[in-house]
Amino acid sequence: MKILVTGGAGFIGSAVVRQAIAAGHQVVNVDALTYAACLDNVASVADNPNYAFYNESIGNRGAMNRVLAETCPDAVMHLAAESHVDRSIDGPGLFIETNITGTYTLLEAARAYWEANSKPAGFRFHHVSTDEVYGSLGADGMFTEDTPYSPRSPYSASKAASDHLVRAWGETYDLPVLVTNCSNNYGPYHFPEKLIPVVILNALAGKPIPVYGAGENIRDWLYVEDHADALITVLTRGTVGRTYNIGGENEVRNIDLVRTICGLLDELRPKASSYSDQITFVTDRPGHDWRYAIDPRRIREELGWRPKVTLEEGLRRTVRWYLENQGWWSALQARHGVGTRLGAR
Repeated sequence: MKILVTGGAGFIGSAVVRQAIAAGHQVVNVDALTYAACLDNVASVADNPNYAFYNESIGNRGAMNRVLAETCPDAVMHLAAESHVDRSIDGPGLFIETNITGTYTLLEAARAYWEANSKPAGFRFHHVSTDEVYGSLGADGMFTEDTPYSPRSPYSASKAASDHLVRAWGETYDLPVLVTNCSNNYGPYHFPEKLIPVVILNALAGKPIPVYGAGENIRDWLYVEDHADALITVLTRGTVGRTYNIGGENEVRNIDLVRTICGLLDELRPKASSYSDQITFVTDRPGHDWRYAIDPRRIREELGWRPKVTLEEGLRRTVRWYLENQGWWSALQARHGVGTRLGAR
């Protein structure tokens, strides 16, 4: 297949690009190269004859029309998004512009391209979203594809709106759409402002390791390479119009996650005292969802997909990667907002 990937220089998007190229697909990477993007993420495939890059914004309809016409993809995988909850609290406008208006613009460009090419039956528009659109769980239960939406942050509200747009374009215009909602991703190339990289890098720098509230919030963690594999599986084998929840089957409290990472650093980069001594509890994030958990039965039973990497193994791989790739993350730490507390209201 020839796949147009939006946001392919970002964390999850670059994993999709690398895996798709490895699987023999052609990839057109469209990325506006905003603060969280990094072309080093795709340096390993940059010279591959099956790879092409366009530095364009999904909000630019003319550019999207041109890229689609020039490259003639068989599918669009839409991952471009503003995704950091704390940044959405400080500046929601950009999230509305990118995640809602940008998705609308891309949908219209994709629809025009699809219709101009006699509506090929094999075309797909795959929208990649988050479990945060479902809101917050209590101690019991899991998110299913039928869970009502209840977003609680500007970020998750903008993603919920984009999900609704994609499904509406499927129902109204018969655009062949797929939607996936994933749990928290982690792994190599994770931008330094997210929780796991913050823990690793603050620990190495001898700085306080911030944990929101009492660290009791629970997340289901999905190794990014597993997620990329799931996305390609859905794109190539999923049923048009279907939603698939993608989970890591790895629920853990934030404080336990942080302590595990500190333990790995104690082993792999030992110092006089434990890195866990640097853990500092800070004021909680406004509207902080307490628990996320995904029921992955649909993707498992319909498509035969399950995550391969356990949380223990994934965290070990991730910590090793950050220890071995200081050149990558140190260059990103100078970008706006990285290393400072955001979203404190």
